[in-house]
Formats: sequence, structure tokens, C-alpha cells
Amino acid sequence: MTEPTPAIEQKPPTATIPKTSNTAREQVHLPRIAIAFCTQCRWMLRAAYFAQELLSTFGTDLGEVALVPMTGGVFTVTIWHASSQMPTGAETEVGLGPGPVTRETLLWDRKRDGGFPDTKILKSLVRNVIAPDRDLGHTDRALKKKADEEEAAKQSDKKECEDCK
Repeated sequence: MTEPTPAIEQKPPTATIPKTSNTAREQVHLPRIAIAFCTQCRWMLRAAYFAQELLSTFGTDLGEVALVPMTGGVFTVTIWHASSQMPTGAETEVGLGPGPVTRETLLWDRKRDGGFPDTKILKSLVRNVIAPDRDLGHTDRALKKKADEEEAAKQSDKKECEDCK
């Protein structure tokens, strides 16, 4: 007769990080980006692509890029960053005493902003938070060209013909 095999040691399940976490600043490498995506909608590849693009562009300027699986049609990009400025608009503040505080900024929400961000726009939004003076090269040139074209289209709509004057 053979010996019974010992029971497999099971680790306790790890706690999931809630949408708004009060994790101590010492445990979080800032800036931290979380891309929450709907698993029912099968948006994991899109979220992973955005994470890859951000890591390729910003490298070690980012402390972490996390993919957060959710349900219910969610697709949001949130950044946590250290700041000593007052919060604005879509920002909230998490701080423990004096010194810099951790700010949570919702960069993109599919429901609020209407769909998914263009990669260039997402990179620009992240850059505006973590390194506003940084040049994104061709990304900045493409965004400027698009803005110039939109401005030119607005101007051409405003022009009146000779008979209308």
C-alpha cells in the first residue's frame, strides 16, 4: 500500500485592490497608471496595448502600469502621482500628513469621453501630468497638425462671401 500524498499547501487568496485605494505612499511607486477594462467586452488586448505603448514611451518615468479587470463596460485610465499642488477637476487627494500628497487623476473614461483614446492623445495626457516639458516628438507634431487643421476648418466656416458682407 502506498503512502497518501501530503495535502497541497494553499496560499490564502490575495486581496484585490479596490478602485480607490488608500495604499501607503511608501508601497506605491509613483506615478502609477491603472487601466481598468471590461472583461465581458473583451477589452483586455486593447488595455494591454495601451499599457505597452505607455511603457515604451515613458519607460522608467513610470513606477507602474496596472491592468485592472472589471465588468460593466468599464474602460478607464487613471494615474496616481505625487504633487504639492491643489487638486483640480477630475483629481482627488490621498495624503498622510505634511509633504507631497498622492493625487488621483482620471485621464480617460470611455463613457465620459466617448469611446477609446487615440494612442497619441493618451500619451499626451500622461505626459501633461508626469513631465509637462517633455517633447513627445512625432506625437506632438501630429497632435499640433490635427489642431491646426481643425482651427483652419473653423476659420473657413466663418468666412463670408462678398455678397454677404
